Amino acid sequence: MEISGIITAIVVGIVIGVLGRLVVPGRQRIGVLLTVLVGIVAALIGTALAAGLGVANTKGIDWIELIIQIGLAAVGVAALDRVKGRG
Repeated sequence: MEISGIITAIVVGIVIGVLGRLVVPGRQRIGVLLTVLVGIVAALIGTALAAGLGVANTKGIDWIELIIQIGLAAVGVAALDRVKGRG
């Protein structure tokens, strides 16, 4: 992976993580770094899932892929918040 790919993954991870965090109601007790990591993982898994479903690489913005990524990020943020809340 080239440096531009890593930078792109981080930027997309930040955006997806923040959007996923906004979807989850209430206050989350996880930090910015965990939010970004959840966003990066959700973006990668969401892209693979969208490609598997055949909804990636459409003309224009891939809305279904974006919704999948945000949904995965929301699930990840909520799961980490619940784990961190117990500790």
